[in-house]
Amino acid sequence: MNNRFENRFKKLEAQNEGAFVPFVTLCDPNYKTSLEILKTLLKGGADALELGFPFSDPCADGPVIEHADKRALRSGAVTDDFFNVIADLRKVDSEIPISILVYANVVVARGVDKFYQDAAKAGIDAVLVPDIPCNMLNTSGDFEACAKKYDVDTVLIAPPNATDAMLDEIAKHSKGYTYVLSRYGITGTEIEFGKPTRVIKHILEHKGATPILGFGISTPEHVKQALSLGAKGAIAGSACVKIIQDNLDNVPVMLEKLESYIRSMKEATKA
Repeated sequence: MNNRFENRFKKLEAQNEGAFVPFVTLCDPNYKTSLEILKTLLKGGADALELGFPFSDPCADGPVIEHADKRALRSGAVTDDFFNVIADLRKVDSEIPISILVYANVVVARGVDKFYQDAAKAGIDAVLVPDIPCNMLNTSGDFEACAKKYDVDTVLIAPPNATDAMLDEIAKHSKGYTYVLSRYGITGTEIEFGKPTRVIKHILEHKGATPILGFGISTPEHVKQALSLGAKGAIAGSACVKIIQDNLDNVPVMLEKLESYIRSMKEATKA
């Protein structure tokens, strides 16, 4: 039974720590460097990983992650490579919880059943499809059914304007963790994140999957604020990808800065 996320959250709770979850785009800027980046995230102390499958039109993402997607695709990387680089990482760490963010077109193009089968084989614990609403997961190619078939968690997004009825459904169906949006819009560090206290409280009260706050998280202070709102962790994406983008011409410096950043963000999860 897939329980890496559950086990990790229990361990962190026992240590009185929150979770820090970095996001990066797979195969950005290429396969070899991407694997080194993933290893560096582990070295810096990441509690779990959320990894993006590159897509030509990432509608939920801002320019930093969009550019990362384009770099990965320009390198010639394809869906097989995205699975393979995660499988390679699993040879290094068999316990780190790994989720992927993937747009519906990528899943459908491969075949929904085959996609989830390949995800499980690669060692992926959870899949988040940001462009399919909760109420369509089993009417749009049986995403949720295929996930269950291969023991892969379905992560759902909880937006700040979600009704109580919607949050009830999210609490019921989201597995692994619940991605709580701090604000509307697209990913990026330019706008301060909001305070969706009601959403977090609802998920916790209805025993939904662990709420993790994302969108606008870029500093250790943001992580502390996320935990103070009741979230059990924080996800930072654009800030991580920006370090990669700014140091493409010097990979050793890129990895050094990335490790230092991850370490500082993780430190902020400790009481």
